[in-house]
Amino acid sequence: MNRRTTLLGAGEILAWWAALALLWLVFISAVNTLELVVGASAALVGAFAAWGTHLAVSGW
Repeated sequence: MNRRTTLLGAGEILAWWAALALLWLVFISAVNTLELVVGASAALVGAFAAWGTHLAVSGW
């Protein structure tokens, strides 16, 4: 991996994380600290899974 692909990968993970975290916040009923931590963690796991899937499918 060179610098460009590393930055693109980090940007993709960040975009997925933001989208999934926002989706989590839309669907929960009460926003408190525990929900934010759980949502951010779950969104990060999902972001890495989406990025890995994209790499596997596209052969990047």
